[in-house]
Amino acid sequence: MRSNEMKHGVNKAPHRALLKASGLTDDEINRPLIGIVNSFNEIVPGHIELRQIAEAVKKGILIEGGTPLEFPAIAVCDGIAMNHEGMKYSLVSREIIADSIEIMVKAHCLDGIVLIPSCDKVVPGMLMAAARVNIPAIIVSGGPMLAGKFNRKKADLITVFEGVGKVLSGTLSNEELSSLEECACPTCGSCAGMFTANSMNCMTEAIGMALWGNATIPAVYSERKRLAKKTGMQIMKLFKENVLPRDIMNEKAFENALTVDMALGCSSNTILHLTAIAHEAGIILDLDKINHISNKTPNLCKLSPAGDHHMEDLYEAGGIPAVMKELSKKELLDLDLNTVSLQSIGEWISKAEKINAEVIADIDNPHSSTGGIKILKGNLAEDGAVVKQSAVDKDMMQVTAKARVFDSEEEAVEAIAGGKIFPGDTVVIRYEGPKGGPGMKEMLTPTSILAGMGLDKSVSLITDGRFSGGTRGAAIGHVSPEASEAGTIALVQNGDLIKIDIINGILQLMVNEEELMRRRRNLKLKEKNLSGYLKKYAKLVSSASTGAICD
Repeated sequence: MRSNEMKHGVNKAPHRALLKASGLTDDEINRPLIGIVNSFNEIVPGHIELRQIAEAVKKGILIEGGTPLEFPAIAVCDGIAMNHEGMKYSLVSREIIADSIEIMVKAHCLDGIVLIPSCDKVVPGMLMAAARVNIPAIIVSGGPMLAGKFNRKKADLITVFEGVGKVLSGTLSNEELSSLEECACPTCGSCAGMFTANSMNCMTEAIGMALWGNATIPAVYSERKRLAKKTGMQIMKLFKENVLPRDIMNEKAFENALTVDMALGCSSNTILHLTAIAHEAGIILDLDKINHISNKTPNLCKLSPAGDHHMEDLYEAGGIPAVMKELSKKELLDLDLNTVSLQSIGEWISKAEKINAEVIADIDNPHSSTGGIKILKGNLAEDGAVVKQSAVDKDMMQVTAKARVFDSEEEAVEAIAGGKIFPGDTVVIRYEGPKGGPGMKEMLTPTSILAGMGLDKSVSLITDGRFSGGTRGAAIGHVSPEASEAGTIALVQNGDLIKIDIINGILQLMVNEEELMRRRRNLKLKEKNLSGYLKKYAKLVSSASTGAICD
């Protein structure tokens, strides 16, 4: 046991005395010490019920003879942090989560960990930590929120964000918006669509680090607590077999995860997070490989915001195992890989059953022949940019648009809300990248206002920041190099034409090289007066093309 380093022998008597001061008996001290990383707080709806999940995990660990020891992790709600200074702190929290788990695990010589996340940056932060510390680990999340209903139609958080645009365009009253906000988020859990939180929870299953059902069992179902108890029992089996995260999260596992990502039509943020998790596992996951996988993977699901289905529908249709089984029919997955179940992928999905072909399309009749995410390159994004192509209208897949340039999200939102953006425009938002933001703000407000105003099928957006998993429309993020690193996006001027060709993966500023060189000679980068953690982060963080990691 790793914990013997701090609890066995004569010279560890002081250590045992301190453990006893915490209430542990000799029997409990002598058992495997299993950390439970609980990201509970009373702010985030996806995390407010995690105490119950942690208690169920503890019971499972006790059943199998371990000693559970709980400690906390922070969690930011992207929805609450949206469109103000708070959003600068969302992505940076991923690094703090990973770092703090490493500190607790290493400082206390834990034998294994159960990771309890739910929302956007917490899931990848915990997976990064698991790969880094490489002791037996398993994830169980809090589960997705149920969809709400408004005017006899399903609603979710994005319905409310888009409702703001409808109010601004006069198609929804303030009273109706108030009614909508009362019913759109009816339960605890991670927001109900295939947004970033649920996308990343889908990845925990696809990559083999969580038991089946982790992504889709609704937060309010009793089955979620039973899953947590089984997870507590399973970590003890992983400990006894000494199965480590890097035994599971190998290169082929990431390829499996990306394939499932493309089939589901997950958030574009999964690219940012999977590259960062792979880095912690010692694996290089480049954008060209991502495009290769996308090009050969059919899109099987259209959950909100790309369609009308929600996570509860995916759960009832058979969940992630059913999606993976459908993909296996075309030999798109490596079925021999191990998982935290101690079964191979193939063994695990053998009993999966797809219930509803409207939610999970047949592999021979997909929504599209290529995946949900596309990597774009060109002189405007030499190192790449990302778009969720499954949520883009077909008329916006290939356009040449006129640039309307803004040096912050706030300026862009003011122009959109003020009726200053028109069909055929592309809104360019820069100095919002990992360094320039800093923190690479997620921009759901401008995209949702455009959608609410009916402009999402005629106006595109381009940014060195990123977009919410709830964004729909031609929203192109992660443009690299970013403006603060003198990327070409810093040279764009109002009225420039930009070629957007999502089908062929092209993002090109239609300005000749001589003019670009002239602009570069006269370029003065925008600087921000930073302090606190953001100042440290801006100095350490890498490009979005490599996952915005902090080495």
